[in-house]
Amino acid sequence: MNNTEIKQQYYTEKYRPQFHFSPEAHWMNDPNGMVYFEGEYHLFYQYHPKGTTWGPMHWGHAISTDLVHWEHLPIALKPDEHGMIFSGSAVVDWNDTSGFFNGQPGLVAMFTQADTYPDTERPRQRQSIAYSNDNGRTWVTYEENPVISDESITDFRDPKVFWHKETNKWVMILASGQTVRLYTSKNLKDWEFASEFGDGYGSHEGVWECPDLFELPVDEDSNQKKWVLFLSIGDDPSYEEGSRTQYFIGEFNGETFTTDHTPETTLWIDKGRDNYAGVSWSDIPNEDGRRIYLGWMSNWRYANVTPTKEWRSAMTIPRVLSLKTMKEGVRLVQEPVQELQNIRENSIHITNQTIVPSENIISNVKGNTLEIIAEFEIGTAVEFGFKVCKSNQEETVIGYDVIQQRLFIDRTNSGKSDFNESFVGKHEGDLAPYHNQKVKLHLFVDWSSVEVFGNNGELVLTDLIFPDQNSKDFELYTVGGDVKVKTLEIHTLKSIWGK
Repeated sequence: MNNTEIKQQYYTEKYRPQFHFSPEAHWMNDPNGMVYFEGEYHLFYQYHPKGTTWGPMHWGHAISTDLVHWEHLPIALKPDEHGMIFSGSAVVDWNDTSGFFNGQPGLVAMFTQADTYPDTERPRQRQSIAYSNDNGRTWVTYEENPVISDESITDFRDPKVFWHKETNKWVMILASGQTVRLYTSKNLKDWEFASEFGDGYGSHEGVWECPDLFELPVDEDSNQKKWVLFLSIGDDPSYEEGSRTQYFIGEFNGETFTTDHTPETTLWIDKGRDNYAGVSWSDIPNEDGRRIYLGWMSNWRYANVTPTKEWRSAMTIPRVLSLKTMKEGVRLVQEPVQELQNIRENSIHITNQTIVPSENIISNVKGNTLEIIAEFEIGTAVEFGFKVCKSNQEETVIGYDVIQQRLFIDRTNSGKSDFNESFVGKHEGDLAPYHNQKVKLHLFVDWSSVEVFGNNGELVLTDLIFPDQNSKDFELYTVGGDVKVKTLEIHTLKSIWGK
């Protein structure tokens, strides 16, 4: 096989995402250690280098300068005498508080190491650190690892670390069974317990994992800020949704987080099935100002059996987080990073067209790597939306139910689904029209996924799909009456991969 043939086949396997991050080969799950330093976005991730199902965890590693195109780097962290390398975070130690960098800034990673207690089968999870003097290319594990342990807690993992300037300390938030614990440190090596949060609050339908804690302005007002706590929940077979991520909004004083919500309030970051363990990048420059995150685009209910061969799993597209005051209160908003606009090509623009049943004004559009931005003005229709990755046998429906005011993805006939009985289905969330009865949909369609942002990210749904690669038809549909398309943009997206 010559170089041209190798390049043509690179990242073109069946179901391979074309503009989402996925490993070159083998198994991937949670994003880890996401940090920006010296012009590079680092993405580490849970990785099994010898199989396509979950196994002995390492930290895989990739870098990007634009959040869109990724360069694969060698494995960053490997299991050692303290155990496998579970999830964690990385920060820039700007002032060399750790003493690892001879007064210069450098990268410090904190992660969970997993093994068993000596002479038993009981799981043991402890927190360790490593540091890098060469922009994350190589890592040195701290000789006094682990730095935090607690024999009383079995599920004790996924440290997320950040610098809290008001108290001049490092803060770590750590999942601890059905709660999170907060610790503080001056040097990233010696940690003191500060507080605990979560008992009786939110959803406890599975083990708590992968926390993140950060501050955001409310309504883009720098004078009003709130703290946001992300918290993922593992799969419990008794709940149909599988694994998913909730969030809390509240206050943080450097040691204690308190939520603004009542104990029974549960807020989900995504009403689809396939956005889990998302955390945000650390150390994005102040002049950028964004809080950017991505999640693992899968669900523990079926993650090990999705129908891919050479690799398994991808990440969501990176998203910008903000807080907005809505009628229910302050809520999280997500929007795709603007850098994705740089891979647009072959664009179509339509304005002010009324759509009636049985008429598809975009029947000439074909493709399975698409970005669609549409603003609708509700008419007499009871339902409208798009059918993507469509053929005579398959379609994925992204629709809006006018009567119920709900946005949905229906993947019942989306393609291959026999690998798990709970994969098929319709996933939906509430979305009220904004002024003058308008609804805005922003879709990203890749070879094996659909991400939908409703009304500028007030509601988000993320779902995997596994259609035939020849299912490329595209339909704009309406049911029961007409709907007016105020604006419609359709962009084909270029692949981000090339050997």
